[in-house]
Amino acid sequence: MARIILTEPYTTLPRGGYLVETSVGYIQFGAPPETIKDTMLLPRSTPQIFVLPGEFFHVEKGISVAELEFPLYYNFYLRQKKTYVVCTEEQREQFKVVLQESVFGPEVVDLRSEYVNGEETFGYPDMRAEMEHFRGNRELDDLVRFVIFKNDKVRFNNVTIEKKDGGDFEVRDEDLHKNISVPGEVGYNIIYDAGERMPEPYQPPLLGVTCLGPSHGFDPDDNTSGFILWINHQGIMVDPPVNSTEWLRKSNVNPKHINSIILTHCHADHDAGTFQKILEEGKITIYTTETVIHSFIRKYNALTRIPKKELFSLFDFVPVVIGKNYIINGAIFRFNYALHSIPSLSFEYQFQDQSFVYSSDHLNEPEKFTELLDKGVLTETRYQDLNDFPWHYDIIYHEAGIPPLHTRIDYLNTLTEETQKKITVYHIAKKDMPADTKMRLATFGIENTLYPPVKPPRHEVAYRILDVLSNVDIFKDFPIAKSKEFLSIVEEENFERGEKIIEKDTPGDKFFIIVAGNVRVEGMEQESVKDDSISKQYGTYEYFGEASLILEQPRSADVVASTNVRALTIEKTKFLNFIRGSELLEKFKRLNDIRRTGTWETLSHSRFLQGITSAQKTQLELIMEQRTYPAGTRILMKGEICYEAFIVKRGEVNVVVDGEVIETLGWGDFCGEIYQIQKEAPSSFDFIAVSEIEVYRISRENLVDYIQENPGVYMRLLRIYGK
Repeated sequence: MARIILTEPYTTLPRGGYLVETSVGYIQFGAPPETIKDTMLLPRSTPQIFVLPGEFFHVEKGISVAELEFPLYYNFYLRQKKTYVVCTEEQREQFKVVLQESVFGPEVVDLRSEYVNGEETFGYPDMRAEMEHFRGNRELDDLVRFVIFKNDKVRFNNVTIEKKDGGDFEVRDEDLHKNISVPGEVGYNIIYDAGERMPEPYQPPLLGVTCLGPSHGFDPDDNTSGFILWINHQGIMVDPPVNSTEWLRKSNVNPKHINSIILTHCHADHDAGTFQKILEEGKITIYTTETVIHSFIRKYNALTRIPKKELFSLFDFVPVVIGKNYIINGAIFRFNYALHSIPSLSFEYQFQDQSFVYSSDHLNEPEKFTELLDKGVLTETRYQDLNDFPWHYDIIYHEAGIPPLHTRIDYLNTLTEETQKKITVYHIAKKDMPADTKMRLATFGIENTLYPPVKPPRHEVAYRILDVLSNVDIFKDFPIAKSKEFLSIVEEENFERGEKIIEKDTPGDKFFIIVAGNVRVEGMEQESVKDDSISKQYGTYEYFGEASLILEQPRSADVVASTNVRALTIEKTKFLNFIRGSELLEKFKRLNDIRRTGTWETLSHSRFLQGITSAQKTQLELIMEQRTYPAGTRILMKGEICYEAFIVKRGEVNVVVDGEVIETLGWGDFCGEIYQIQKEAPSSFDFIAVSEIEVYRISRENLVDYIQENPGVYMRLLRIYGK
């Protein structure tokens, strides 16, 4: 990894945030995830003084820019130093919640409802005793001291930090005769070892494990631990590290292949990528316990200031109970609590003839179990349960790290050679892996995915076809009875990269659903701008070719395979019969009509919506209606309930409050307040047409349904108009 070269007047850190060298040491402004990997090898090591930015959360990237958990650990446990956090009183109250959940875990823990037979369940822990054991007598004040701005200033010896109007900072160092202005807004740069990019879009296996990162939060040379379980050709992210969603795109892995997350606990190296995935595209399902999810929600409520109820609405939550079985992607999962400083889940699963166990962050050492039993930290059945780790399973993913929070690698190396051969070790730096071992170190990258041999399920082909049906948005509400018909009418076809799948002006004969690969649409008559960012590109679980079938017209464009493509196709007569009697026929007609007005171009130009996916654009097009209003029209009025929103196609709209224009909206801009629309609350602004305007109207009902299925779009729209 490249080392940082310090610059004057301040250094912009590779991952984001700013570093100022002063007579009292380094002062860091903002702290995106893993910036400790940028600073820990500097001559004066990690800063002790951190200044919190005005906003803790970077909405576009879905990450905290005030991640101090690891700097606190590093300064306290490895350097025996306290960390100083400079902030306002309001920020202190916010940030104490974040640190409480991350460092010491939830203040109240009651696991009775999380075990199948409550306290009588075999292995039921005294979780509070376990947490207190790892915590010792330490309080938050032992690790951190908050330094509060008074009259927008704080002082460390002869160094003054002042918060200026507009949010920027000024640092005055009397000893070094420095006067430095530092930006108040903290950006974020993605630094992630992407491994190899697959030449063709990745096709998930029947069974596999892809390492998202093999190491820990203090390793500057490798990604933080996490992985993807591939089961039945679908992915489950386990504690995805920060930037995992970006890695998926760079590695040519379609994010739609990931349908769920298992969140084991709320340390920053385990939950940072979870929130990014939540905001990515469609709604994700999270499997964890009530204790862990409420800790996660409290933490991100404090970081984002989004109400807890709104955060819960961004994903589907499946509360797991210890002692119950859960079917995920066709595998049978069982969960348990590991032995760690905060509530942390381990799990195991069986799929066909293979068994898998994941330790999670866990202190796994029989001698320690005996010691903790003697101290009264472990209950008798908890002690027995911890000693009964399933070393006989086929695949063992086990963490290793620094005790007492983690399992010593030298303990794992005492296990039998037969057991070692089944163990993949993660959460450890390469340099700490013993040479004389039969265990393997987890290796990052899609190209290093493990593919255990597995007996195929009896109905694998049918399962895959029905999985496609369930993932295509327009078919999600189709009755189960239609599934049998779908199986009987689809064919599978393959196309080579560069092959013309549909030729313009030819008769329409098939409907296409992409199973794997990407296509591009060329030669649309309404295309007025030739721009790669505007051209239509479709990927996995998206469809095309419906318009000419429904309208009885020739194909309106060429469709070319951008990669190798595998598609399900339905012959015209069978397709029309399949959708007869449903709302789809009318939907397809509306979609074709609205697209002719330039919706794709407008959405691609939008500063609020240009980053959404092609599938999200299509879903939005289905609920857009074109309207024209004369100059001076108040399309939304302050104080009135918001029953609609608009996207500007032509002209300008002023956003007005108390007679003052605070913003002028143009082509592609969103008119409306998403929170007020969702809550059926009065508008805070007047939206007034400057000249005659053409807009796309979206009803409140349709928009609310849309954002419930697309939480990332909701977050984008939540922060507009200076909010």
